[in-house]
Amino acid sequence: MKVIRTILGIDPGLRHTGWGLIRQEDNRLSFIAAGRINPDPALPMAERLKVLAHELRQVIEAHTPHEAAIEETFVNKNAASALKLGQARGVAMVTAAQAGLDVSEYAANKIKQTVTGFGHADKKQITAMISLLLPQSGKLAPDAADALAIAICHAHSSTILSR
Repeated sequence: MKVIRTILGIDPGLRHTGWGLIRQEDNRLSFIAAGRINPDPALPMAERLKVLAHELRQVIEAHTPHEAAIEETFVNKNAASALKLGQARGVAMVTAAQAGLDVSEYAANKIKQTVTGFGHADKKQITAMISLLLPQSGKLAPDAADALAIAICHAHSSTILSR
């Protein structure tokens, strides 16, 4: 049975939320689009979250992915930062779910391990691997590269699970 699907990867953040779309055709992956959402930091929190939801909804409507994947929240030393990241993550998850997408979650180390072979890779290493794996992606912001890495992790993980 041939697997053909579009996967949306989301790297949540309040200042920059990266998004990336890939097409999976069996074990071949190809780049569709990527970018990032940058709510104005001067806006009140509720407005920033509203911008995030609105722009993510626009990405989903424009590209009609079949499913979404998002990075799990990692333990942060700064509780206030962790709570704010959790709010952005929650908005991204709800927006994808409201669009009818199944949303899967992956730990940062699993994403890095899947894409680079090293669970503690830095952003430069991830960006470099994305340019090798998806050469059509061009020069990407780190958040967009991370989002593509999340989508790739989902493609590999869910393909393995379906076997």
